[in-house]
Amino acid sequence: MELHVLNHPLVEHKLTVLRDKNTSSATFRELVSELVMLEAYEATRNLDVVDKPIETPVAPMVGKHIAEPRPIIVPVLRAGLGMLDGMTKMIPSAEVGFLGMKRDEEHPTQQITYANRLPDDLTGRQCFLIDPMLATGGTLVAATHYLAERGAKDVTAVCIIAAPEGIQFVQEHIDPSIDFKVVVCAVDEKLNDKCYIVPGLGDAGDRLYGVID
Repeated sequence: MELHVLNHPLVEHKLTVLRDKNTSSATFRELVSELVMLEAYEATRNLDVVDKPIETPVAPMVGKHIAEPRPIIVPVLRAGLGMLDGMTKMIPSAEVGFLGMKRDEEHPTQQITYANRLPDDLTGRQCFLIDPMLATGGTLVAATHYLAERGAKDVTAVCIIAAPEGIQFVQEHIDPSIDFKVVVCAVDEKLNDKCYIVPGLGDAGDRLYGVID
């Protein structure tokens, strides 16, 4: 597993505003999109490309073009939807799938899959799994294995913040045969007794879309 933590003053500034409990949902959504666009630069570093002959106004040349099959972006519902706009702006040719997973509150490292809108065959596809929080790590492991079992060539997870416990769980439980990378804006202090990241930013889904009872 490869872990990349962004180290940039713009990321630190935007993340501070994002964390603030007084930040409105509208600003929160905008900041999530901006942070994901900054993360996408690192997340797509190994994106497959092919040569593409073109002509500029001055001369012919051979440039680069994203290879087929197209990459696929997979938000983990519902909070991952808040990151989708930023990723599709950076990779507009990518396809989009959806994966609904939620943490079993009685067994925090176990997941319940409740929705799937993905191709049955992901052979040769580069997959970008987006979910704001890497907390216990259970969702990330389950979702990555779900994609790999369908033939994904590699999986890159893009998260906003992570907890050390979650990173350790992923490192210990991810199938080592999977070409797997995680990109985050920050690694926080710890998880609390409710498995929330500390200092964190609260419940990302609630802050993006409002509380659903």
